[in-house]
Amino acid sequence: MTQKERMLAGELYTAADPELAADAARAAEWLDRYNRASTATAEARHALLVEGLGHAGHGATIRAPFHCDYGYNIHLGEGVFLNFGCTVLDVVPVQIGAGTQIGPGVQILTADHPRDPVQRGQMLEFGRSVTIGRNVWIGGAALILPGITVGDNAIVGAGSVVTRDVPAGVTVAGNPARLLK
Repeated sequence: MTQKERMLAGELYTAADPELAADAARAAEWLDRYNRASTATAEARHALLVEGLGHAGHGATIRAPFHCDYGYNIHLGEGVFLNFGCTVLDVVPVQIGAGTQIGPGVQILTADHPRDPVQRGQMLEFGRSVTIGRNVWIGGAALILPGITVGDNAIVGAGSVVTRDVPAGVTVAGNPARLLK
């Protein structure tokens, strides 16, 4: 398996691999163009999203600045909105369902690292996919950790650190995020 195949499969890999470095460089070039296009038409910005992401549904919007690793693992449903300053570490798939709204400064992380210090010292990492359902609202500066699923119609409070899956239709907040009554 190549390092990219290992990455996409969620296995240990090294990001210093030439193929992955080339993918990251392409993403950086695309991000530079996207982040400079703030004054372009909505259609032109959406066309850039379609170019750089795995999928960008009709009406999907990301306000610059935006940051990601590769782009091709990010899949946005129709009408998804990411506000200013969001970061998505997309070493494996990130699915965001239609109508979801994500506040400024939110971080969605799929990249993870071995707990074994010897493996970490070898610069190995792996990914765990993140899935965010339809019509979810994630408040500003929330942090979604690797492997998390947020169910449809859920709310994640601003500044929350989501360490466990969030069931559909509930509200969580805090560090770590907990169910609110």
